[in-house]
Parts: sequence; structure tokens; C-alpha cells
Amino acid sequence: MPLHPVIQQALVAAQGALPYDKLPLAQARAQARLAYPPRPQPVAVGAVQDRAIPGPAGAMAIRVYTPQGPGPHPVVVFFHGSGFVLLDIDTHDDICRRLCAGAGAIVVSVDYRLAPEHRFPAATDDCLAATRWVAQHAAELGGDPLRIAVAGDSAGGCLAAVTALRARDEGGPDLCGQLLWYPVTDYPSASNDSYRAFGAGYGLTEEGMRWFWRQYLADAASASHAHASPLRMDTPVGLPPACVLVAEFDVLRDEGEAFAQRLADAGIAATTRRYAGMNHGFLKYAGVLEPADAAIADACLWLQQRFQPQPARQLREDAC
Repeated sequence: MPLHPVIQQALVAAQGALPYDKLPLAQARAQARLAYPPRPQPVAVGAVQDRAIPGPAGAMAIRVYTPQGPGPHPVVVFFHGSGFVLLDIDTHDDICRRLCAGAGAIVVSVDYRLAPEHRFPAATDDCLAATRWVAQHAAELGGDPLRIAVAGDSAGGCLAAVTALRARDEGGPDLCGQLLWYPVTDYPSASNDSYRAFGAGYGLTEEGMRWFWRQYLADAASASHAHASPLRMDTPVGLPPACVLVAEFDVLRDEGEAFAQRLADAGIAATTRRYAGMNHGFLKYAGVLEPADAAIADACLWLQQRFQPQPARQLREDAC
């Protein structure tokens, strides 16, 4: 189907804006945040608390969203999208609230360090440390340490996938799922069909992605490291099940689907869905566009199924 008319209108309205690589970093960050304005009526959850936890480079901020009703609740550790550079836990408040309310789970949103001030692997170190802290303090948060998943969108999806990979390889914690919305999983490839088809004119561009990678990596050789490009991991065996949700008109579409296929080929439960008419970052239209609401609902259903007690767990492969 064609690009959704609301998204098309937004792209036309943004045509006069300079790309991020042509702006000073502070201005680029301010411009990016404009796409995620605070909601006048935030989605209701049981409680929201900002706090600081120990991180690899000192105190690290997190925001804890607790659902209504008695616990212990399952827990989702969430990493916001940003191109590894731009956004923060405030820009993704609405997404986290919807995930908390819809999945009935505690959501811990992590304010990991951004590039270029803190290049790879700083963000991955922060995300793994935060996930381990959550596992150790789940009961304190009202959560269940045996039901923890990681989640993220775009660059945050990359960080969620890498956290699952590092948790497998570096002593835990055990995770029951990884939820990835239009994730970065590989360094840009000129042979990628979605890069060729949607590299310009659809919001996130090929040039923009290459700029993000230049900010994130200290050297080009790091692009082949599995902790930067998780699609290049040696083997998916032992990773938790994944739900990968992608947009039709997105340069990252093919690498997200390739990541899910790589897991499925290794016998890991990996489900994927492509949302027609959507472009990269379409979750910010939740509450406005039906496909964005569907992407939230599909993710919440998948999480609910992953969080069921193991003996009774019945996963539907089309749940997302």
C-alpha cells in the first residue's frame, strides 16, 4: 500500500528542516525531540518514578513505570531509539506508558550514554548493567525476577538485541524475550533492498544512518563487531525468543526481518510483522494512527504470552 497520508503530510512539512548532520549537535537533538512532544493526557499507569542506579561510568538515570494492580509484575527493560545520538527517556515516555499499561508489566526505561560523547561500546555496557541491576532488584520494584524481557525501538532495538546476546555470553541474567521495533541490526549495506528503495524521502535516510554510525563508532572496524551489528553474531543459539516489528517504508526494514530470520533458522521462536504504509519511527503516532496502535497492541500481546508461567505458555507464532 502507499505511504500513509498522515505520514506523507508530515514528511512534506519537514522538507525545509536541515538534516541532523548539517546542524550543531545540541540543535540536532533539540530538533529531534520536537517529533516527540509531551502528550496532554498521558496514558495512565499505576506509578512513575525517576531514580538513579549504579552504572559503568557512575550514576545512571532510569524511569520505572509500574502498572496498576498487585504484583509481582513481569518486567521489561526498555532502551529508547536515538540513532545512538539524539533522544532520551522523556521522548519515549508515551511508548513506555503504553507498553506498561498494555502488557501489565513494569517498564524500566534506561537513560544510557549517547554518542559521540560516549562512543561504542558505552551504550551497550550501560544497557547490560541496567538489565543486571533490574534482575537483582526486581522484587524491590514489585517485579518478578524470573520474567524479564528487553525491548527497544530503532537504535534501542539494537541495544536490546545486543543486551540479550551479551547476557547469553557473559553470565546472564536469563531473559524470556526480546521485543524489537524497527531495529538497527547491521551496518548499512548498499546491497540491501530497503536501503536502495527508501534511502531518501521517507524520513530516516541512508545518509542519516551513516552519520549516526560515524558518531557511534570510534573506528569503522568496529562495525563488524556483533555488539555493534548483532546480525553478524557467530550464532543465535541460546538467545531468547524475539518479536521483530518493522515498517514497510524504512531503510532498516530488511535488516530487521533478516535478524528475525537468522533466529528462526537456528530454531529460536522469532516472529515478525511488517506494518503497511508506515515509515521509520511510526510508534510516535500511537493514539493517532491505527497501525501504530496495532504495533503496540501486538507487542503487548506477545509479551503477555512470553510472561505466562512456563508450563502453561502457549506462544502463537502470529502474535506480533
